[in-house]
Amino acid sequence: MRPGRRPPAGRPRRRAALAAAVALGIGLPAVPAQAREHPHEPGHRPPPGIANCTATACHFDLPPGTYDVRVTLGGDHPSSTALSGETRRALLPETPAPAGGRVVRRLTVDVRTPEGEPLGPEGTPGLDLAIGGSAPALAGIRVTPARHARQILLVGDSTVCDQPGEPYAGWGQHLPQYLRAGLSVANYADSGESTVSYLGNPLLWGTVGPLIRRGDLVLIQLAHNDRTTDGAAYRANLETLVAGVRERGGEPVLVTPVVRRWFNADGTLNNGTALLVNGLGVDHPAVVRSVAADRDVPLIDLTARTKALVESLGVEGSKALYLSDGKRDNTHTSVHGATVYASLVRDELVARHLVPGGKVRVG
Repeated sequence: MRPGRRPPAGRPRRRAALAAAVALGIGLPAVPAQAREHPHEPGHRPPPGIANCTATACHFDLPPGTYDVRVTLGGDHPSSTALSGETRRALLPETPAPAGGRVVRRLTVDVRTPEGEPLGPEGTPGLDLAIGGSAPALAGIRVTPARHARQILLVGDSTVCDQPGEPYAGWGQHLPQYLRAGLSVANYADSGESTVSYLGNPLLWGTVGPLIRRGDLVLIQLAHNDRTTDGAAYRANLETLVAGVRERGGEPVLVTPVVRRWFNADGTLNNGTALLVNGLGVDHPAVVRSVAADRDVPLIDLTARTKALVESLGVEGSKALYLSDGKRDNTHTSVHGATVYASLVRDELVARHLVPGGKVRVG
């Protein structure tokens, strides 16, 4: 929901806002020098900042686009702050700050309409952020248009998408928190899509294609819903997606699907249900690997990575990754599972030198 916005600051309201900020542990930023020197300059409009925030949320009236967000965290007491935004996207992991100290982090955010799944509701216009963590303290924030951001566009299904409600979560929804500023995740994954439906819908591939810029990464994970797609068609659809990305100057990355949590009696996932072999006998991960090799496309073998992890955790330990208990759903991930799987994707991107590694968003 769109949080309330503070009224324009006159002197009495400024005192009231300052008192409220102190009580809530929110610091008000100093007025920029240019604003002090030219407070009544025609057309002067400082970047959106802390005045757009309450203790738990921020709202910025901004058009669709890519924005750099600089946050200052900390207060009089030890704090630990996390940020999410738009449709439950994890933007900043819980970040501690010592008592009396300040920690600065930078992130780059994609603002679009619809703000979540491409075929979902439009959501709230502008940029919405939620302030969370075990002891949140937002001391300052500044939002500016991103000048040289690189996009990571996601093409996928419900295991990837920005899921609108708990307890569901997609790994693409949790990927932004692992990336440096200057990298924007534009998640165009949509629930229920196959390679056939994604290519055929103008609101999906017909929308994503024109957004691709030279140098952008496009991660493609489609398999779970290709239940009736034969092997030749599945392969051709993947090749069409790869060619379409390259035609626009982007770099495609093929991603094998996350496993289903479906154990054999021996504690392994060596069965067609878990490893995404459809009713026609099409081994989706094998086809993805083959296309990647034949077309010289970077591959993230998320099937292999998630299989190894789920098997290592065992029948009971792996339940926390999925919605096994409450929903009896062994396909879709929990917030915890999506966070873990997003970290696997990020590790693979770094290992292939597709994104920079090291510490993230320190500014």
